[in-house]
Amino acid sequence: MSTEDAYALIDTVVDKHTDDLLDLRRDLHAHPELSWEETRTTDLVSHHLDQIGWRITRTGASGLVADLGETGPRVALRADLDALPVDDTTTDPWHSQVPGVAHACGHDVHTAALLGAGIALAEAHAAGLVPGRVRLLFQPAEEVMPGGAQRLINLGALDEVSRIFCLHCDPSIDVGQVGLREGPITGAADALEIRLSGGGGHTSRPHLTEDLTFALAKLVTELPAVLSRRLDPRAGVSVVWGRVAAGRATNVIPESGTLGGTVRMLDAVAWSDMEHRIRAHVDEILAPYGVRAEVDYRRGVPPVVNEQASIALLGAAVETVLGPHGRAPTSQSLGGEDFAWYLTRVPGAMGRLGTRSPGGTTYDIHQGNLRVDERAIPIAAKLLATVAVGSL
Repeated sequence: MSTEDAYALIDTVVDKHTDDLLDLRRDLHAHPELSWEETRTTDLVSHHLDQIGWRITRTGASGLVADLGETGPRVALRADLDALPVDDTTTDPWHSQVPGVAHACGHDVHTAALLGAGIALAEAHAAGLVPGRVRLLFQPAEEVMPGGAQRLINLGALDEVSRIFCLHCDPSIDVGQVGLREGPITGAADALEIRLSGGGGHTSRPHLTEDLTFALAKLVTELPAVLSRRLDPRAGVSVVWGRVAAGRATNVIPESGTLGGTVRMLDAVAWSDMEHRIRAHVDEILAPYGVRAEVDYRRGVPPVVNEQASIALLGAAVETVLGPHGRAPTSQSLGGEDFAWYLTRVPGAMGRLGTRSPGGTTYDIHQGNLRVDERAIPIAAKLLATVAVGSL
């Protein structure tokens, strides 16, 4: 029996179970759980996998690792489980039943698809068509920092893994297509908060104060500007502020103020040195004004860097499942994704799963009105199972 036999069996099995996968996705969508709280979701996944022969290891109150096969190389597939603290504003019958919590990033789709891949791989393994071992990672807490990827790695989830793959919903790509890109596809994402302090006073006498508000304003504009000229522009560094606060009265120079935002980039080398650079440049910018700065730099995730051979394997799976027109061009994003941590240990790739109905609305992720074309779920299940077999 050949690899083509395995692909044909995967296709048949997923088609057979598609209605069940859609029911599961709708159940998960109606009962979303926040990061580190995905116990019901984990229980459902564990129940299904245990029934079909996967060896289950729970990774805590939420999350699990499932293994299939005894010998040979091991490939891993990953899905994330958590929802977001936003209101579901859709009107589907399976809209969220939990106030203020919704699967607004498509993790319910990821989970159902990986379970579908697990069902297909179990049957292929029973038929002797999986030439190695497969590991499924159902990861908690992708949406927070530090996320669940680091916990799973610390628990040995990548032990003996040669490659790892995942798919992420992309509502800007039509269903039936997958966006693929070699190299950086998402950005590193860090959090930055700067607290300033100094001698305040009356706005009529700024020369007798340490004009903290002015210094804060200089940081807002100068820090991004300095970085844009001190770093290779191909690193894609972006500093964007989300919060600026100082003072309450219009005629009082305050004694303290804060500035908060994110630092994102596409280059892993630049990311490794970014905290040192930020601290040095903050001191340089503030030096003329006499204020004191306390910098809180919180490293989040590195960029997702798709390895060349892994993207080729994922591309071959896309063509097997969807044909030559299944590959779609996709741009780089500065959004963070903790799948990146796995790729710092083993080669692998992330593809962007098209979830937009052709001619339909283009939604955005992390918004309560996100809707997906559910035809993407069996497609993703077939892709994940196919790339696993192809990689072995």
